[in-house]
Amino acid sequence: MSLDHENDAAFNEALIAEVLSAYPDKFAKRRRKHLAVAKPAGADADAAPGEEGHLLSECDVKSNVKSIPGVMTIRGCSYAGSKGVVWGPVKDMVHISHGPVGCGHYSWSQRRNYYTGTTGIDSFVTMQVTSDFQERDIVFGGDKKLAKVIDELEEMFPLSRGISIQSECPIGLIGDDIEAVAKKKGKEIGKTIVPVRCEGFRGVSQSLGHHIANDTIRDWVLDKKDTGFEPGPCDVSVIGDYNIGGDAWASRRLLEDMGLRVIGNWSGDATLAEMERAPLGKLNLIHCYRSMNYICRHMEEKHGVPWMEYNLFGPSQIAASLRKIAKHFGPEIEAKAEAVIASYQPLVDAVIAKYRPRLEGKSVMLYVGGLRSRHVVTAYDDLGMRIVGTGYEFAHNDDYQRTGHYVVPGTLIYDDVTGYELEKFIEGIRPDLVGSGIKEKYPVQKMGIPFRQMHSWDYSGPYHGYDGFAIFARDMDQAINNPVWSLFDPPWKKKDAPVLQAAE
Repeated sequence: MSLDHENDAAFNEALIAEVLSAYPDKFAKRRRKHLAVAKPAGADADAAPGEEGHLLSECDVKSNVKSIPGVMTIRGCSYAGSKGVVWGPVKDMVHISHGPVGCGHYSWSQRRNYYTGTTGIDSFVTMQVTSDFQERDIVFGGDKKLAKVIDELEEMFPLSRGISIQSECPIGLIGDDIEAVAKKKGKEIGKTIVPVRCEGFRGVSQSLGHHIANDTIRDWVLDKKDTGFEPGPCDVSVIGDYNIGGDAWASRRLLEDMGLRVIGNWSGDATLAEMERAPLGKLNLIHCYRSMNYICRHMEEKHGVPWMEYNLFGPSQIAASLRKIAKHFGPEIEAKAEAVIASYQPLVDAVIAKYRPRLEGKSVMLYVGGLRSRHVVTAYDDLGMRIVGTGYEFAHNDDYQRTGHYVVPGTLIYDDVTGYELEKFIEGIRPDLVGSGIKEKYPVQKMGIPFRQMHSWDYSGPYHGYDGFAIFARDMDQAINNPVWSLFDPPWKKKDAPVLQAAE
């Protein structure tokens, strides 16, 4: 990483103070703990590089606490973390949104989790299955209805390998025993049925939904049957890659080219069998640390399978990650990794030669979920772009500690930023590009600022791997240098239009 610049710390501190001045004192005091400017790392930072390299800065903000009622938070709920992130992409299982139809409808196929297979036959990712709770189900309970739904699903989709039950808020409020239904029906149909207590009111964000989903994998999937799988010396599982726009396929290609056998990918394009055999692997590679570190720690403690984080956004991090992974397996794999890196160098040189002159010095603000606000930083840096602000919707303290390995001192840091705060920060900094989610996309564009959707790549991708870097660079260039931005004037620059007179 070059990252040889610093952002304007004094300006950002003043911007935070200006934003907070609009709040009542009590509210401002609470929000102040979630907003900060990255400070220079301690004097001993270079002496002890962390898991993701040398510490560049310290990002000290409060995180993972309840959003304040009345503000426009951009967070999701526990159900979204389980169904939408962890379980939903598992392709050969049918996932029941257990409760009223709304939650299932609004989480229906929105994350672009690519998969192979025949939809409705052996793959079910883009299908929306709901128990469609009505008032009578709230009053009398929904266990019988759930059992009937499972029977119907088994009749309709006999090639499915299992079922997950994704609980919505009413299920927890009325106390339905979904675990008992899962055990009983699982024995009857002879398939894995996983009850997930991911009611949306649990926790402070979708992060608890990730944790709950991880725990159900531990309790209902792993070590439940003989997989009959023969392990090999170079087996790895890719965990926490949801195959947005084909990301997992791009990552898998690189790992296999360097001599590793990918025995599973969780949970983009995943099968139940891939999850079941993960404890037999030699190494777990975790992409989204925030959503899947729990199950990786469990497999390390119980099965002795080590895990490491990796980052395949941008060529500098791709090379560093491939070398780190290869080192775990020894000289033969290390040599193959170097060959893979060298084989893609002409592509990297061509992409940088084409796009870096067009993007050099452009400023970027990021606000994504719990990983990409740091992982994509070096991809921008490889193109000569500067990150001037970054933050997370549902990160924990250790995520912000990891962010210090990516951002320079003076960078604006914001946790669970409110709609008002984000708008004012963007107005104050006026970055050349904002990368965030669909809820932020159109207000930012109306401010005359280019935007890229960094949750699902704005219908593009993949962004992982060397091929993905070429797509990433193209997309950033098309967003920033699109001629549309010069074709209109913002409201504060418009001249007064002449008043038309009525005809007499």
